[in-house]
Amino acid sequence: MTVETDSAEIPVVIVGAGPVGVTAALLLARHGVRSVVLERHQDVYPLPRAVAADDEVRRILQAAGVDEEFDAIARPARGLRLLDARHRVMAEFPRAAQGAHGFPQTSMFDQPALERVLRAALARAPECELRAGAEVTGVEQDGTGPVQVTYRGAEGDHVLLADAVLGCDGAGSVTRAAVGSRWEDLRFEERWTVVDVRTSLPVRCWEGVDQVCDPARPATFMRIGEDRYRWEFRLPDDAQLDHERLRELVAPWVDLSTGADFEVVRQAQYTFRARTADRWRSGRVFLLGDAAHLTPPFIGQGLCAGLRDAHNLSWKLARVLQQGAEKRLLETYESERRPHARRMIRLAVAMGWAMTGGQDGAAALRRGALNAAVRIPGLSTAAARDLTPPLTAGPLVRRPSRLGPRGPVGGFCPQPWVNVGGRPTRLDELLGDSFAVLALAPPPPTVTAVADGLGARILSLTDLDDDGGLATWLREGRADAVLLRPDRVVMDVVPTGGHDFTGTAGWASLLHTSRRPLPAQRTTRTILLRSTTR
Repeated sequence: MTVETDSAEIPVVIVGAGPVGVTAALLLARHGVRSVVLERHQDVYPLPRAVAADDEVRRILQAAGVDEEFDAIARPARGLRLLDARHRVMAEFPRAAQGAHGFPQTSMFDQPALERVLRAALARAPECELRAGAEVTGVEQDGTGPVQVTYRGAEGDHVLLADAVLGCDGAGSVTRAAVGSRWEDLRFEERWTVVDVRTSLPVRCWEGVDQVCDPARPATFMRIGEDRYRWEFRLPDDAQLDHERLRELVAPWVDLSTGADFEVVRQAQYTFRARTADRWRSGRVFLLGDAAHLTPPFIGQGLCAGLRDAHNLSWKLARVLQQGAEKRLLETYESERRPHARRMIRLAVAMGWAMTGGQDGAAALRRGALNAAVRIPGLSTAAARDLTPPLTAGPLVRRPSRLGPRGPVGGFCPQPWVNVGGRPTRLDELLGDSFAVLALAPPPPTVTAVADGLGARILSLTDLDDDGGLATWLREGRADAVLLRPDRVVMDVVPTGGHDFTGTAGWASLLHTSRRPLPAQRTTRTILLRSTTR
């Protein structure tokens, strides 16, 4: 058998061209990093799977350059309702039309439409190459040279040599085997039937998600698009639903009659699991998305977690590959993302137990606790607002003890619309793709020197017209300035009345580069930046 080896070493090979893999490629491209994406299928998988994105993920899609295209296919959702067995509302968790990240807090979409948007952007990016019909059969590394990726295509076997490999190849990941990773079971496994429907019939819908908390027949319902809906049911058997059984199940939402316009686009049985890989990296090989974690869908965070992985890793990988930063920087990917993903999975499991009541002797106790909890004043609003926790403290999350647990470090900087030079734009479009400093006033020389070393832009809030929201956020966090990472996480602060960042000694060695930063790839209007950068 002839095996063809590409002579040129490729900076990054991405295994899997689903939303996580393609988004990772687009984010790397914004930092000037070339990648080859290998996908065993020839085209986008045509049936819907993921259907929800939060505002943080909308911001990630903005960073990838597809926010306007995604907005055209997305539908804002009002939030989540918990219903009892008689479909009476037990609790409502509202989601705002604009969250802290500058987008609707929940958006519904059709995954094939999202994948087409992402692939169209990939085709426009000269740094990216998609090789469809390429089935990866091996990922090997010796610890010194490049990673060797073997794949089978229409013309035989090929070998690529890569500086890094991102395994975005799903739950059955070939890459995970190469990492030597095993699943850690977080103790949730249930078999559910998912039904996607297209209909013009009047559907009783509050434009959000319904979770039916009935141990005998738990269910989920949501509107995805203009005429698209999804139902999920936990049923006692795996039999396909005939028309009569389906008619009975959907009756609380829509009346079906013989010959009614009710097209079942897809009906499938899924086993919802809660798992995380015990290691997400080995040498130059990394796991992202379902290759690294599996979550029940009850809070709509499966795809969201994978896109967070891509956002967290891409800028770090670019800084190492393009700018010669310390390789230890890459260790922070797993140390930041794994605890965060685990917490979100446990939240989804808790929602699953709330819906189903569980399958053990404590089920009644859990249901009673849920009924009591949802009556606590303000709980619904707080739960909706604080769905995503901040990152835990670490080398790139320097949380000063004197600022308390509610300080801004580890969380995201809000993204308001700002008005500069008479033109409104989103904050991230001004910040670009690099580090940035937001300050209440022109910062002292020590802060300016740090910003210079990082290639960071400095924006004084006195030059921005955002209705005072950013200044209020800084003052509430007891900070005169914040240092933002390229993924917009607050890395460090200048405390009120201070003259320098609190943890420079902890992160400076990781971020020091041997080459000058590349120009930002974002197409921000230069005329706006002149008035806000140093």
